[in-house]
Amino acid sequence: MKTYSISEVAEHFNLTPHTLRYYDKEGLMPFIERTPSGKRVFKESDIDALKIIECLKSSGMPIKEIKHFIEWCSEGDSTLQQRYDMFLERKASVEAQMEELKKRWKSSNINVIITKPPWIAVRKIFIKSIKYKFHPLISSGLSIIG
Repeated sequence: MKTYSISEVAEHFNLTPHTLRYYDKEGLMPFIERTPSGKRVFKESDIDALKIIECLKSSGMPIKEIKHFIEWCSEGDSTLQQRYDMFLERKASVEAQMEELKKRWKSSNINVIITKPPWIAVRKIFIKSIKYKFHPLISSGLSIIG
């Protein structure tokens, strides 16, 4: 059976060994074995579990909730419904975040820069910044231009 060092696993996931030690300390990797000298040894199954941990983390799930998920996994099939419910909650949370980001994107100046020809976008942003920086009496005349 092939095993991997903490450095090899960290490189595979583009993490630092310190991050993997933190995960272990927080109880996210209770399955990791150690050598007699105390070094962590990772098996393929450990790497598969880390893929799930990283997926949950990248979805914005807090470490505390990931720990619950890992605990439920080690309890077996009796927690399948809890894990399923957690995924549904996470999915709903991510979808809500996506909608919020879409709204922000549509109202941002960055969206104007990308979707309009450059000369129009630059002109609008310049006029907005002038209106913001100068006295209201001066900027009111600029609204005719914009």
